[in-house]
Amino acid sequence: MKRIVILVLLVAVAAVAGAVRSSVGSVSELRGLVSHHNTGDVRQEIRETYQLSPGARVELAGLNGAVKIETTDSKTAEVYIERTASSQEEMDRRKITIEADANSLTIRGEKSNNTFFSRFFGSSAGERTTLKLPRQVTLFAKGVNGAFTTTDIDGAVEVTGVNGRVQIANAVGRATFKGINGNMVVGLKKLDQDGVTLSGINGNIELQLGADVNADFDARGINGRVVTDLPNVSIDKSKGSSYSARIGNGGAGISAKGINGNIRFTRSAADAPPAAATEAAKN
Repeated sequence: MKRIVILVLLVAVAAVAGAVRSSVGSVSELRGLVSHHNTGDVRQEIRETYQLSPGARVELAGLNGAVKIETTDSKTAEVYIERTASSQEEMDRRKITIEADANSLTIRGEKSNNTFFSRFFGSSAGERTTLKLPRQVTLFAKGVNGAFTTTDIDGAVEVTGVNGRVQIANAVGRATFKGINGNMVVGLKKLDQDGVTLSGINGNIELQLGADVNADFDARGINGRVVTDLPNVSIDKSKGSSYSARIGNGGAGISAKGINGNIRFTRSAADAPPAAATEAAKN
């Protein structure tokens, strides 16, 4: 009997010792995650060039920082990403993957395989992404933690889950914006039959319409006002938080739902009369 009691005590002591050892290791790991390194920032630059066919799909996802896009009439896509972190350990917690062929370019930020504490408490690298793209592409962006800006896109545009200001100089065709936490300025040169969809926007929206845009507008569940600077836009306010409007002769639909902010219709700078464009430049 004594031998059994002694054996049980030895097993219990071993278990306690193992738990203490594990706890010490976890605490040390946690201290390493939250401690500040004084070795200076770690930087990484990614530079790539690709050739894209007209109408190629460009997809951006999971980027932790601002995205700036400039479009040109060439077929060349230039990618420049500047990554920064406090330490190499932080840099390694995230990775950037780029996949490309003639018909598509995908840039994705992903978390690496990390421990439990690093996933929940550890900081990771941020990145600033600058792209030069052919103008004739379809653009999809999802999960960007920073401002998102682009010049003219001659193709469909879909932007979702952005935590920052969104600015699209001019879009042609279908445009979808969802889950944006920031103000928006979107130029609409012309619309196709799929129109424009705005939903879950926490910020003010300015829609800069081309002179030839004809559309019907419908807004529901908007916590704000719908106003216009244009003589060819007539706005009707229904009961509650709903609005409707006819732009020019009417046509493709512009729908807005769940907007926490104001919506304003203005003329795009490219289609504004010279005097108005000059005045806008002064402001």
